[in-house]
Amino acid sequence: MSKTVIKTDKAPKAIGPYSQAIRTNFAIFTAGQVGIDPATGELVSSNLEEQTRQVLKNLQNVLEAAGSNMANVVKTTVFLQDMSDFAKMNNIYAEAFGENPPARSTVAVAGLPKGALVEIEAVALIP
Repeated sequence: MSKTVIKTDKAPKAIGPYSQAIRTNFAIFTAGQVGIDPATGELVSSNLEEQTRQVLKNLQNVLEAAGSNMANVVKTTVFLQDMSDFAKMNNIYAEAFGENPPARSTVAVAGLPKGALVEIEAVALIP
């Protein structure tokens, strides 16, 4: 099985010893994305909805760099700083994935990088 490191300037650079994504023969495994603007390296805002939109945009860009897209996502894990933000995140998430969303787990965490409110990682098939 092959393993290819995926890098793109259209998503935030890794802020630690990890890759934005790894592509194998059958799937792409992304690192968790937070609402960082790749141009500035900073969170887009302190607003959960804006961060969630940026997270999904970053995921889309990483998947496209790996040769896939959001329609091929089969599993996500969502990390929320505060589970009371679930409904807000869920509404934006639903817009991104439409009628056939991937399997998903959502967990509350004590903290996220750079004080982010939401982080999402994904596994996607290669079309």
